[in-house]
Amino acid sequence: MIQKQFLLLAVLSIFTACKGQEKHLSITNNQSKIGKTVLNLDQEIWSIYQDKNKNYWFGSKNNGVFQYDGKNIIKYTEEDGLIDNSIREIQGDSLGNIYIGTPEGVCKYDGTTFTTLQPIVSSTNEWRSEPNDLWFNCNGNHIYRYDGKNLYELLLPEQDLKKAFGIDTKGVPFEGMNNSPYAVYGIDKDKKGNVWFGTVTAGAFRYDGKSFLWISEKELSTLPDGRVPGVRSIIEDKDGNIWLSNFISKYRITENDSVVHYEKMMGVSPSEEIFQTRIPYFISGFSDNNGDLWMVTYAGGLWKYDGSKLLNWEVDNGETEVLLISIYQDNKGMIWLGSDNAGVFIFDGDSFEKFDARKH
Repeated sequence: MIQKQFLLLAVLSIFTACKGQEKHLSITNNQSKIGKTVLNLDQEIWSIYQDKNKNYWFGSKNNGVFQYDGKNIIKYTEEDGLIDNSIREIQGDSLGNIYIGTPEGVCKYDGTTFTTLQPIVSSTNEWRSEPNDLWFNCNGNHIYRYDGKNLYELLLPEQDLKKAFGIDTKGVPFEGMNNSPYAVYGIDKDKKGNVWFGTVTAGAFRYDGKSFLWISEKELSTLPDGRVPGVRSIIEDKDGNIWLSNFISKYRITENDSVVHYEKMMGVSPSEEIFQTRIPYFISGFSDNNGDLWMVTYAGGLWKYDGSKLLNWEVDNGETEVLLISIYQDNKGMIWLGSDNAGVFIFDGDSFEKFDARKH
């Protein structure tokens, strides 16, 4: 299990990517349509998204992006205009455009062609937040805010990390990632629309459109045994508490005299025997309509926490343990799991089924 924990850190260090204002790529195609019809998905699927037209999008680790309309799967790669075949995140806007984040930049797909976005770098680092903004964390190198027209490059405010964590906090020297403690792993929004940024070793930041709240607890940085799990996923439970990529603690945000504070509370009871063999950090999660938390760990399966009881399902593909990367709930409430070694699985609340387009 110790080997799996360290494998988790190595494999997942490559998450996300970007670049901003629209610039057309060379996607000239003699055919009226781009992409190639394939029979099934790649085995390494790191991101999942369902658009407003009910199409599913699956981002692979290194083999392009796949679009599934319920009947056919279309695969798009660099040959079709993608800036890179390594897909790290997929989002959509209210107009139905799809945005695909890669280690080399962000592509916008309007249903016909791909364009790439070039960032506007502000010397004054001007932060703003609007309800329809899209946020990207470009392979841990920059934060980008897209307002529907322009992509703005931003930087988190630096803090006294040594004072907070008691060590000389450093980044993670993985290829393609900014070796900075402020390299961003996860970006999520809470129910009030505040934007949360989870970093590699600098803790977590909450931005409310005006100011920042910094959460600098030691379990959010380099751990005593040297592990660097990072804050990869930020989710809010039914009581309004914030969970920062681990089961150890949860946080209640309060405001007094216009000053925002946080209160740290115990998350899941440390007496849970299951954590004796499994790392208590999750890499992807969401809160369902009941406020229950759903989370995945790389080599630990699927988890559900309803506020009092923690459930865990192991996911396997025959005799092979499935290494999970992402979890996503679609418009009908079905749960999809993306993996690093076994494609995509669907969970109906009772059992898992490996996704096969020929059977759906």
